[in-house]
Amino acid sequence: MINFHPSEMQLQSFANGTLNPSLSLIVSSHCDLCRHCQQKLKEVTQVVASQSLIVSEKEESDLSVFGDMMQNIMDEPEDMNTRASEPSFLDLDGRHFPLPRSLGRFVNRTASWKKLVGKLWQAQVDIGGDVRAEFIYMEHGGSVPEHTHRGNEWTLVINGEFEDGHHHFETGDLILLDSQHTHTPVSNDPDGCLVFSIVDKPLHFTSGLARLLNPFSHLFFK
Repeated sequence: MINFHPSEMQLQSFANGTLNPSLSLIVSSHCDLCRHCQQKLKEVTQVVASQSLIVSEKEESDLSVFGDMMQNIMDEPEDMNTRASEPSFLDLDGRHFPLPRSLGRFVNRTASWKKLVGKLWQAQVDIGGDVRAEFIYMEHGGSVPEHTHRGNEWTLVINGEFEDGHHHFETGDLILLDSQHTHTPVSNDPDGCLVFSIVDKPLHFTSGLARLLNPFSHLFFK
């Protein structure tokens, strides 16, 4: 069950096209997985569209036609766009993870998987801009060392479950964190957990030997 969603203000900004591009990608991918937010976004988009139109008496007829067209689009089955194109998958060690439609177009811009310490796998994704985007896979029992954030961290759970000492997250959950948050993600899911994450500043590790990486963290932020 999906329990963590974008705020209504973020959905409004997304519909207006004014949301941060990186966050827009995360929100769009979340909506691909979340029927609740698909419906909310539909409602918000209708309001934004109606507010953006200045109608004169001569335009009323055209607006009526436009309104009917928009309603038809909104009433189409939610999975229509998914059926229109083949689903994209991310492969790792013989496993095939289906991706949200919004992330599928980045499969060819994803680097090879790298095995890290702590039962972690990492594959960087080129989405453009001054951010670092990557798929992270935590095997059963895998964890990311305790850390906080010098900037923002936006994470979408694509497959599986993990905990971070504060909350339990499942497939589809959207996690938005900043410098006020410190956490230790760990997956106890028997099948592990795949997430997509974007950070706009390097992480800051706060415990154990991982703190030794902090002076060099900018070297990994490319």
